[in-house]
Order: sequence, then C-alpha cells, then structure tokens
Amino acid sequence: MGEEVDQQEFSRADRTRHREKVRRNLDVFARMLRDSRFDTDDPMTGLEMELNLIDDAGDPALKNAEVLEAIADPDFQTELGQFNIEINLAPAKLREGGLTKFEESLRRSLNDAEEKAAKVGAHQVMIGILPTLAEGHMDPSSLSANPRYKLLSEQILAARGEDITISISGRERLTTTADSIVPEAACTSTQFHVQTSPDQFAAYWNAAQAIAGVQLAVSANSPFLLGKELWRETRIPLFEQATDTRSEELKAQGVRPRVWFGERWITSVFDLFEENVRYFPALLPVTDEEDPLEVLESGGTPVLHELRLHNGTIYRWNRPVYDVADGMPHLRVENRLLAAGPTVADTIANAALWFGLIRYLAESERPLWSQMSFSAAEENFHVAAQMGVDAQVYWPGIGQVRATELVLRRLLPMARAGLDSWGVPSEESDRYLGIIEQRCQAETSGAAWFVERVRERGGEDRFDALRATLLDYRERMHSNEPVHLWD
Repeated sequence: MGEEVDQQEFSRADRTRHREKVRRNLDVFARMLRDSRFDTDDPMTGLEMELNLIDDAGDPALKNAEVLEAIADPDFQTELGQFNIEINLAPAKLREGGLTKFEESLRRSLNDAEEKAAKVGAHQVMIGILPTLAEGHMDPSSLSANPRYKLLSEQILAARGEDITISISGRERLTTTADSIVPEAACTSTQFHVQTSPDQFAAYWNAAQAIAGVQLAVSANSPFLLGKELWRETRIPLFEQATDTRSEELKAQGVRPRVWFGERWITSVFDLFEENVRYFPALLPVTDEEDPLEVLESGGTPVLHELRLHNGTIYRWNRPVYDVADGMPHLRVENRLLAAGPTVADTIANAALWFGLIRYLAESERPLWSQMSFSAAEENFHVAAQMGVDAQVYWPGIGQVRATELVLRRLLPMARAGLDSWGVPSEESDRYLGIIEQRCQAETSGAAWFVERVRERGGEDRFDALRATLLDYRERMHSNEPVHLWD
C-alpha cells in the first residue's frame, strides 16, 4: 500500500487506458497460469506487522517519520497514519525452523527499534487499534507524508461523493464521520504469507476463508475505538467502513464493497483477479510502459504492474498475491485479518495455528468447503469479530460450537498434523500450539484482558483508564509472556 505514486491527477483518458491495460494484464496472467513455471518447489512463508506509536503518557505519537529516521532499518517502513509503522521480516521455510526465526528476528528488530524510537519520544505497541485514539486524531493532518496516501484518500472520497460515516454497535455505540481515510489508519494488522502453486492456490485460499472466524475468535485484540468499547476485533467493521467507496444508494443496489470477505469458494486464483477487474473501478489508474505480452513472448516475466496495483486497492481479508522474485513469478495467499500482539510469542503462535490448519485442510481428501456454505464462513467471521473468545461458530458435523472448544477438541490436532507436513520441528509445534491451547483453556485474548482491566478502572475517566491500561499492556508486551499468563 505504501508504493510511491507520482501522478496526482487522472483524466478520463487515463482511466480508459488503465482499464484496457488491466484487462490485458489479466489475459496475460491467464496465459501464465496455463503455460508458465511458477516458483513452487520449496514454498516460503512470510510475516509483516504494523505497529502503533505512543508517547510516554500512552497517547498516540504522530512521529513515524522521526522514528523511521532514528531506526534507519530498511525492514521498517511508513504506514498510512503518522502513528503507524510496519516491519517486514525476511521470508523463511517452516521446515528450517521458520517459526522460531520469525520470533527471534521480530523480537530482536523490535527491541532495537524501541531503543532508538524512545530517543525521539515514541514507543511501539502491538495492538490492533490504539485505545487512546481520540476524535482529534481523525484529521487529514494525521496521514503520513507519502503522497500516495493523500491521493488514495482523495480518490476514495471522490468515488464515494460524501464524507465517510463510521457506525459501530457493540457493548457501546460509536457514530462519527470523517473527511479522509484516516480512520483506516487506526487499523493495524499482522499479515501471514504462504507461497503456493497455481494448482493448489484455490485449496489454500478456501481453507483460509473457512477458518477465518475461528482464527479471529481466539486472537482478537482491538476492543476500543475513540473511547468506546465496541467489538472484540473492532478493526473488522472499522476497516470495512473506512474504505467504503459506495454511497448508501450503491449499497442498496448490491454493489460490492472494496473491503470484502468474498462471496464464493473458488476453483482458481484467476477467479479472484477476474473478480477484481470485473467488479471494481481503479482507484489509482497509474499505467506504466510494460507490454506484458511482449515480455512473456520474449521469455521474460511480466511485472503486471496495473493488475498488482489494482489488487492492492481491493482489501480482501485473504488476498491473492502475484509477485516476481529473481525473475521467477510466484503466488501467495496473504492473510490480513488479525491484529498484532499482544506479544511476539502470541503473534507467532497465531501464525503456527494458521500455517498448520491451512496446510492440513488444503490437503484433506474431502475439502471442508464442500461441507460448509460460504455464507456460513462469512457469518462465523463477523460473529467472531464481535464476540471474540465468547463466539459460537458453525462447524460441519458439529453445528454451533464455542470457538475455543472447537480449537481445543478438533482444530489443534489438525494444526499439528499440518505443521508436521510442513516439516516443522516438534518442539516448535509444542511451544506455539501450546500457547493457543492454554489461551483457549483460559478463554482469554488480548481484547478480553484489555476490556477486563478497563472495567476494573470503571470509576476513572474513560481515557485515563485507557491510558493506564495501555501502559500496563505495553510493559507486559515487552516481557514476551503470552497473554494467558498475564494477571
């Protein structure tokens, strides 16, 4: 999303040219899927994490430019809001101790970055939404300096034709409006990537969709927004609303939203890119000079810039990714629905559960998605976002079941078998899946812990209680003790 965009204004001719180029990209992509050799011999996995910045008092620190200059590490990048940064870890192979490498690399990088950020008055926090964000932070001046963010905000507002309305009902109710996409910056996530072949992509994506609700229920970590206790994973409705380009009339007509769970199980990665082109107009119609067919026929690998840029402005919770590394094309499923934290250990445990489950389910003889409607998976997802560890979800052969019980009885053995298939050492599986097991037994999560602590401070001003709880949270975060061990 942080890719630089030079062009700031687009004519009607620009949009027509761009649409034609995107469709040409799609045709070439279809041919590559039929004929080309994708890099699938030894699949890699990846992890990205978006972080929030706070000051010593626990309030948002709008200092990401200063922080990035102080950190001076190319693995850290800017994000949408001035109170966000992102870290990208080097890809790893799970059979080579990838989970432990992710944990060690992440802890080492974050500890080093924290020491440097503190010198400019900022501290990193791994949480989905900063609980101390206030209305005053929802201003266009809070956007990062990258021109793409301002341009993206302008394009979304122009497509919508009116201010963005945020309306979320949970334990409490929030209704507010914004004249930019800054509310989107309140949503920070962890992204897991898994590389897959064209033939296996559909199975991995379908598996990721099928388990999205359970994944969210046991890992929720965003219970407050603008001082209100809302959903356990408030990022989900907030992100859906903050980037919605549709007017009320277009919603009533059934026009699809850009933040999208989807509407069907797929048979090919092409289904998703074809939906992108068929349903969504370009937000950033930037066209480059590559002739993808000429590149392919001359033996090269086309970048497909327009198709990829367009894909980057359609916010699926499990996003298809086409990329090129060392001249070789590859495909990935990017899982984007979880918040970071509460600790690095918790985050890697969440990764272990996801990598293990999707491997097991993708290779199952009778696919889970043949036993479950897509609408049931979507309902699980939104119920889990709202209720967290208290969610009841639907599962084939069982019916309605508490998500934590489902994980303990059915899904942890599947995840372990999946990690075994990846070649993950047993001591890694024991450690990370053990964290998930104990979290489910305790029926807790980052969101559950945070809500309980704020309620204990019920006699205080709400924002004072949020600040105090956030500072306590940050201290425990640095211990790397998983959240189920927190008092």
